[in-house]
Amino acid sequence: MTVNPSGPAGENGVRVDVLDQTVAVRPVGEIDLATGPHLSHALAEALRHASPARPLVVDCSRLTFCDSAGLNALLVARRTAQKAGIDIRLDSPNRQMQRLLDMTGTLPLFPLHTPPSNGTPG
Repeated sequence: MTVNPSGPAGENGVRVDVLDQTVAVRPVGEIDLATGPHLSHALAEALRHASPARPLVVDCSRLTFCDSAGLNALLVARRTAQKAGIDIRLDSPNRQMQRLLDMTGTLPLFPLHTPPSNGTPG
């Protein structure tokens, strides 16, 4: 099931996909002061569908830039998720995103997502 809290995930949109094992938030483009509220809204919507057994994964593969507004949205969502026992993980953060997290000391707060093994040997 796909939920689009801020419209379609276009050039600077955010899509929420409720999957069997995770809830995925998929931002596209830049997250800054103007688009940070879209990410906040999408994260809040995703948390309504997430659970301790269904963590929230932020797919950063199509994110080109993230500033403090995006980081703030992630931190607020993380605090809410922690209270409910829900994990928030990042998938494919680019160098700029990793640098932002590292410089602010928040990198350890967001573990990287590793998809579950399909049971076949690697």
